[in-house]
Amino acid sequence: MKSTPLQARRPLLALACSAAVLLALTACKKADDGKTVGQSIDSGIAKTEKAAKDAGNTMKEASKDAQATGSQASTTLGEKIDDVTITATVSTGLAKDPDLSAIKINVDTKDGVVTLNGPAPSAAAKDKATDIAKQVKGVTSVNNQLVVKPG
Repeated sequence: MKSTPLQARRPLLALACSAAVLLALTACKKADDGKTVGQSIDSGIAKTEKAAKDAGNTMKEASKDAQATGSQASTTLGEKIDDVTITATVSTGLAKDPDLSAIKINVDTKDGVVTLNGPAPSAAAKDKATDIAKQVKGVTSVNNQLVVKPG
């Protein structure tokens, strides 16, 4: 059987490819550090694993920071909801009172401190507004700025 030109060149091509691979490996090695190719690969894998572990630790820390920030935000939001609830409850209590329902009393709440502004028909009604506000859960103090204006 007669060999084809490609079959005759195969050993020569294999030898050329092997030489090219050896040259490439030799060129890739910047300095002879005494490591085999396998050791160099193992070292590269170890470095990659360490980088991945470091990145994972960084992500865990960032997650903890985000959770702490979220916790602070929810605490602030909870305080705001409580203040809004206090304001609504005090306003409802004032509206239910026959002496105070006919007048417009502005109720503001900040950190549990209720401030009342507006007119009051009498000193007794002004005091009653303070009492109504103090009875609401979450109220720490009342700043009664109502002005007595007999009607």
